[in-house]
Amino acid sequence: TLSYSDSSSFTTREHTGHLEYFVLLFLSTPHKRKNGIYELEFGNYESRSNIEHLSEISILTGDLFFNWEVLRFLLSNIRWWLEEYRFDGFRFDGVTSMLYHHHGMGQGFSGDYSEYFGLQVDEDALTYLMLANHLVHTLYPDSITIAEDVSGMPALCSPISQGGGGFDYRLAMAIPDKWIQLLKEFKDEDWNMGDIVYTLTNRRYLEKCIAYAESHDQALVGDKTVAFWLMDAEMYTNMSVLSPFTPVIDRGIQLHKMIRLITHGLGGEGYLNFMGNEFGHPEWLDFPRKGNNESYHYARRQFHLTDDDLLRYKFLNNFDRDMNRLEERCGWLSAPQAYVSEKHEGNKIIAFERAGLLFIFNFHPSKSYTDYRVGTAFRTFKIVLDSDAAEYGGHQRLDHNTDFFSEAFEHNGRPYSLLVSKFLNIFPAILIYSLILLVMFLFK
Repeated sequence: TLSYSDSSSFTTREHTGHLEYFVLLFLSTPHKRKNGIYELEFGNYESRSNIEHLSEISILTGDLFFNWEVLRFLLSNIRWWLEEYRFDGFRFDGVTSMLYHHHGMGQGFSGDYSEYFGLQVDEDALTYLMLANHLVHTLYPDSITIAEDVSGMPALCSPISQGGGGFDYRLAMAIPDKWIQLLKEFKDEDWNMGDIVYTLTNRRYLEKCIAYAESHDQALVGDKTVAFWLMDAEMYTNMSVLSPFTPVIDRGIQLHKMIRLITHGLGGEGYLNFMGNEFGHPEWLDFPRKGNNESYHYARRQFHLTDDDLLRYKFLNNFDRDMNRLEERCGWLSAPQAYVSEKHEGNKIIAFERAGLLFIFNFHPSKSYTDYRVGTAFRTFKIVLDSDAAEYGGHQRLDHNTDFFSEAFEHNGRPYSLLVSKFLNIFPAILIYSLILLVMFLFK
């Protein structure tokens, strides 16, 4: 995080513009550390009343955002990063702690408007956020700003001209928490399809969200990556293609693909990949500290794992590559929200349509189906992405060389429908966990 100063340990300002990446800066305005540079972060904060200490992180209160000189400093800092380093935008950290006098601490947000419009709102901090977005989008209209807000503040991503906060996106922070909760606390057969769909679609109409299946919170010490929750210690013994394809590894690889794809397809208008999640990185992140003897051993990502043809990480990476390429081709992130035609609890099936694609997920750990009917609005289909394909570590049970046709038979509110196993030779009943499958169809 480069909050208020630059460091050559990251890069030089001359080099930043030649990386050929769209780069956003993590802007941690409301937080400051107790071990920061003395009196350089708004004075002697051990005695200042406008700093509140919460554990190891302190939070700036509205008293500072009311100060014009502080506003000038913060806004000029934003402009400096845009002009000197040519950053493409900002991810504003801790927006919830800025928006409210209670900083969101110990508060629950149900969506009732009384929770967002009242004396608990820090109007000075909200004004700063609006000014920051106005500055960014006026000087550099193509820049992007993203809000890290867990409260669901209405209109935060609406234009300032309409009374909104001016952000382009908000982070859908409930999604990675939901996946970790399912993996930690529930058996596969107890996963609630309606709960999954609700979490992935719980956003206001026309308010753009960034969806992600895993964040730094899950990958830091004290938690596990999604891949490690799925496969645990077998990642160290059975990720070689020369080792047995055990039920644990099979289940983990298939579910890892499904979790990413349904999050990508249903969860928002943007997709965030935490580094290493694209290939199922096995280990956590741990930065040098006293507790680990100042070790750098876990302060990295082992990207070389995908280059080893004898390891199964390549399958997860291949799927992520083709998933993103297909999105570039079909553009579901910029399409209207999906129409969910099915979320069947008993069968563990989720089906939805978005951007000319039909997504079908079978989350059942052991059950296959004969002639399973799925509703649709279109007539002709071709498989364009299949998690069961061999290049993704699947069992290659589907025919990709055939066009398929729906029937004029209404089902689940859709005018047409098709029988899944009528044209897909899938789901051998003797296989356990390998039955977890997703299929995407391109409408014609």
